[in-house]
Amino acid sequence: MLGQAIVAAGRHSPGRRAVSAHMIFQRPADAAQPLHFDLRELSSGRSFTTLAVDVTQSDRRCASATLLLGVTAADLIRHSVDPPDVPGPYLCPSYDMSVTGRDVRVVHGTYTDDPAAPVGPPVIDAWVRFRDLPDDPCLHAGLLAQFTGHMSIAAALRPHPGVGQRQAHRTISTAINAIGLSLHADVRADGWMLYHHLSTFAGDGMTRSECRVHDEQGRLLASFSVDAMVRGFEGTTAPSDDRRAL
Repeated sequence: MLGQAIVAAGRHSPGRRAVSAHMIFQRPADAAQPLHFDLRELSSGRSFTTLAVDVTQSDRRCASATLLLGVTAADLIRHSVDPPDVPGPYLCPSYDMSVTGRDVRVVHGTYTDDPAAPVGPPVIDAWVRFRDLPDDPCLHAGLLAQFTGHMSIAAALRPHPGVGQRQAHRTISTAINAIGLSLHADVRADGWMLYHHLSTFAGDGMTRSECRVHDEQGRLLASFSVDAMVRGFEGTTAPSDDRRAL
């Protein structure tokens, strides 16, 4: 939904690229059913356009977003954080998420859904690329956003023994509540992108992650934060239907 909102915003405001996108996910959506994106222009000037986006399915709001699109300018100042010192994509094991056209390679194989996996720091690094893409800047930015919700909860679970994503929607309830994404450069999602996920807090049934995306040359492409929930089910039994786990 976040990726599609970025693409829709780019279609609305050609010649401007998304520089900031914040989306709150109010309820789960069925991936097999159509989604409707309603865009409202809040403001537009010489430099920036602000859009509000509501995502609905079957007349129920699933997510709401605010996006800022801008016209880039020549550098007055420039600096960025360095990428983490990790092996390159071809030195990392691949991870099959059954998504056609997307390659994922996890640094040191630290992404696992096994509750019995060894504990470690709340960090997961992964190389990601999408193959055979058209030359469409909005689509490349949207695909970068598409992966922002995948591994932050796993990073939060990693330091804690006896919990893993295999339990999600079964014995523990997890969900992404909000993502805030800042895009710092034009994106080529058909090149390797390094996603650095750092969980900075877990408690009170919530987690917080502060993350970055670098390209293979180390350039900072994007920064994003993820607020998510990790908590037990009310009562003793998980829902029989995984979609009701929220």
